[in-house]
Amino acid sequence: MSLLRVDHVDKSYGEERVLRDVSFEMERQDVEVIVGPSGSGKSTMLRCVNRLTEIDDGEIYLDGEEIHDLDQNDLRRRVGMVFQDFNLFAHRTARGNITLGLEEVLGKSHEEATRVAEDYLERVGLADQADSYPAELSGGQQQRVGIARALAMEPELLLFDEPTSALDPELIGEVLDVMHDLAEEGMTMLCVTHEMDFARSVASTLTVLDDGQIVERGPPEQLFENPEHERTRAFLGDLTDVR
Repeated sequence: MSLLRVDHVDKSYGEERVLRDVSFEMERQDVEVIVGPSGSGKSTMLRCVNRLTEIDDGEIYLDGEEIHDLDQNDLRRRVGMVFQDFNLFAHRTARGNITLGLEEVLGKSHEEATRVAEDYLERVGLADQADSYPAELSGGQQQRVGIARALAMEPELLLFDEPTSALDPELIGEVLDVMHDLAEEGMTMLCVTHEMDFARSVASTLTVLDDGQIVERGPPEQLFENPEHERTRAFLGDLTDVR
């Protein structure tokens, strides 16, 4: 059984149809990377998977259960999300940003939550920043705290919504390195990114979304080297030209 199944999903904002009959499946340990032009519906698709945005039509299944039949807190524990703009609580330390969900959602004691938080900060290379507040951290460090916070909930699926787009170029690598390690460890990840080197080297499946529709989907090497559709060729070719 697939871990994630997206079935004929539609989403509109007013008259604007953002997702059009989108369907795909992911198995455990898959790394799916969604790419496409700005405004193609990529971030909306991610937000629909954990119900930050509600779909208009279709179904989304997590391990065989329709997500709208699940308690929202349970869903968001099982489907973690790393945001483009970090979304850290400014008044809490790196450690405190992680312990909050562990205590409030999972019901862990403060002592246990603290131990778990420090373990995950060490995992993302920030053991020495546990007492730092977001304003004292670089953008790359803040994003790594966001990843640690999501991981600490032990999700079945981790969503990444343009996790490096708000970072200075010299900080992008430290976040991608963590994501690369997670992929090697078998974390199931659904990522929206413009980092084509990451997509090419780490993704098990690359999906091109344009105008709310899946244009093409397959192994990265196939889409980069021998795409079937002109829109795929044009989009990936433009990115290659820019690089």
